[in-house]
Amino acid sequence: MSRLFILFQYLLPHHLLSRMVGVLAQNHLLRKLFIRAFIKRYKVDLSQAKIQDVERFENFNAFFTRELQDGARPLANAQGAIVCPADGAISQLGNITAGNLLQAKGRHYSCESLLAGDVQMAGLFRDGTFATIYLSPRDYHRVHMPMAGVLKKTVYVPGKLFSVNQTTADAVPDLFTVNERLICLFDTKLGPMVVILVGAMIVAGIDTVWAGEICPRSGKREIQITDYANRAPAVELPLGGELGRFRLGSTAIVLFPHGTINFASSLKATSSVAMGQLLGQVASAEIE
Repeated sequence: MSRLFILFQYLLPHHLLSRMVGVLAQNHLLRKLFIRAFIKRYKVDLSQAKIQDVERFENFNAFFTRELQDGARPLANAQGAIVCPADGAISQLGNITAGNLLQAKGRHYSCESLLAGDVQMAGLFRDGTFATIYLSPRDYHRVHMPMAGVLKKTVYVPGKLFSVNQTTADAVPDLFTVNERLICLFDTKLGPMVVILVGAMIVAGIDTVWAGEICPRSGKREIQITDYANRAPAVELPLGGELGRFRLGSTAIVLFPHGTINFASSLKATSSVAMGQLLGQVASAEIE
């Protein structure tokens, strides 16, 4: 069955399907039907959402990117805390070894390819660490800052829209380097940090708090670099501050430089996580 699922994805017109879903997700008249069916299918819990009445959502996208109640995701208060950027499950986390990240058991992919061939940026994370968080359809779909930072640049990378669930991660080579994604480079007290928002099958869009809708892109699909280094005022986001959101599920990947953080010992592949919980801690007291 899993082989058929993967084959089916290779044959599908990824972007056409996602655009069609995007149109339906914006539809006001069909919103209640779609939302109720989705809640039932994925057992979505609205008890912590600011809006819990299906009638009050303007469309499916408003439901899917719903805001949580204040205090629903308290930030870890450990000394030097680095927090999880999203609800979901750890797909993989660990060291960037010989320039490669672990995608799934027996599968690795290049950090340089993940960063759209930017050798200089990849060099910032040589022998560094990474965490990959998978957001399932039932999860809260806003992505937040693992630590405070100032945005330096973004890189939009066009690509495929394979599913990013574990079945696909196990089977599709270089999954996160072939899918559409937005690379966000921040300057932090640890030095550079990258947060990557990875598109996926029928993801109807990726938004950021500073630029609004980033994907889907109309017209020519090419790598687009936006420099924020000299932007005034600077795009400065606090620990746990909202960074962006997915309109349907996907994956967030975070990269840290060598020797800067230690991941929480309780976390491993498949661990369930919530935004704001302890992802790791600053490795050296001198950096804090």
